[in-house]
Amino acid sequence: MIEFASLGLSESTLKAIAETGYTTATPIQEAAIPVALAGRDVLGIAQTGTGKTAAFTLPMIDRLAAGRSKARMPRALVIAPTRELADQVSSSFERYAKYHKLSWALLIGGVSFGDQEAKLDRGVDVLIATPGRLLDHFERGKLLLTGVQMLVVDEADRMLDMGFIPDIERIFKMTPPKRQVLFFSATMPPEITRLTKQFLNDPTRIEASRPATTAETITQYITELPVSDSKAKRAALRALAERADVKNGIVFCNRKTEVDIVAKSLKSHGFDASPIHGDLDQATRTRTLESFRKGELKLLVASDVAARGLDIPAVSHVFNYDVPHHADDYVHRIGRTGRAGRTGETYMIVTPADSKSLDKVLKLIGQTPKMAPLDLDWASLVDERGRSGGRGASSRDGRRGESRAPTRGRRPARSDGDAPVQPVEDVVAAEVSEPSAPPPAPAPAPAGAQQEDRPRARSRGRTRARAEAAPPVPVEAAPVATPAATESRSDPEAMPRRASRQTERPIRGVKVRDEGDDHRNGVRGFGGDTPAFLLRPTPTRDD
Repeated sequence: MIEFASLGLSESTLKAIAETGYTTATPIQEAAIPVALAGRDVLGIAQTGTGKTAAFTLPMIDRLAAGRSKARMPRALVIAPTRELADQVSSSFERYAKYHKLSWALLIGGVSFGDQEAKLDRGVDVLIATPGRLLDHFERGKLLLTGVQMLVVDEADRMLDMGFIPDIERIFKMTPPKRQVLFFSATMPPEITRLTKQFLNDPTRIEASRPATTAETITQYITELPVSDSKAKRAALRALAERADVKNGIVFCNRKTEVDIVAKSLKSHGFDASPIHGDLDQATRTRTLESFRKGELKLLVASDVAARGLDIPAVSHVFNYDVPHHADDYVHRIGRTGRAGRTGETYMIVTPADSKSLDKVLKLIGQTPKMAPLDLDWASLVDERGRSGGRGASSRDGRRGESRAPTRGRRPARSDGDAPVQPVEDVVAAEVSEPSAPPPAPAPAPAGAQQEDRPRARSRGRTRARAEAAPPVPVEAAPVATPAATESRSDPEAMPRRASRQTERPIRGVKVRDEGDDHRNGVRGFGGDTPAFLLRPTPTRDD
């Protein structure tokens, strides 16, 4: 490895780096920093945890050291897929730019627009944002991107998974064509390749390591279950967490609803665990992550919103409660441990329903993890209601990384967002249960309301009542309407009056047949059983 002092960085920046405790650069930093300092576009391909954030933050600081920012016109823009990753970039910029007079702003959702607009009005050198909130400010007229000199796109393949590519294309078109682009991605699917060919100008391709590889400092285990049942999976997770020497760990689930259920189950059995996923408000997510970073929280139960980019270097264990649907996600999940030369352990719970997803993971990583069997009474752990853990494993997260559709049997989130969504169908009841009160019986409807709420009836009794309430009218009492009268909708006398639900009234311009007393209560051929719709007077044409 090479030292930072030989990469061409300024003395002020090197001083800030030294105070963070780093002395040597990672391969992606060693290759990217000199190219970025020279003003060329960079296409960096490296897996998570290789130091990509410093690879673009450090040269950006030195290139922006000379110059002043203008109100609502940032000089550099960093786009990140998640709030957590954007906040991490902001913290990194704050550490490394402490000896430079540079300003920056963080634009993410879940935070007041007013505070962000105030910073934009004062002018910032660097804008760190998620795509949605950035475009919100632009559409409000609070932001201009015509002064952007450097544009950074971080975790581009994650942007693709979350459906942000159209937003990224729009942001590219809002910036000047001569800006410098630093583009980083762990993988290069065809859509990302198309994007780089369209918007990057002769970039220097830097591939620090083979995409989708796992670090050698991580020991991987597989725990196979003979049943595909949620209750059995939760019992296996608890057994693994008790058996392993867990300093702190992250439990990954495929679905947000499963995150809440697993966190609740762990808490009910005495584990220090909290959930984090996209449905929680930003204040709760930030507070939970900060507690985990400080060591105040032992287990973080997460969806894939936390799988990439989060710099939590001291994670000792990662538990895959669900086998990820996409093999690349497995690499990013277990990459939360074994960072910066540390060792880590990962466990993946596998059920018979996970065979296809497991095959994809094993094929990608090119190795077979060690087996970690559990001696549990699986027959007694099967959920009595027959819910299968494999059922949920077949549903893919939505375009923005997590499914937004409401799940059957789930209450809506509280308006304050301080508590995770709790399922109405308490799947943890078999583990820690409380009897639930039966639902209250519906109150009897008032006598008057019963008739109003009932659909229009065609019964014999209602038909006869209507017929008796509407005696026939002689033909002479119903003159035929003229065309002028029927066409003039503004004339109330020319408009047909609606028949009352209780009585049938004569309508102007309508002939009503008078067949005598034998047909007073009906139409010929029906007697008293005439359907209600035939009792409506029908307009007839004069012959």
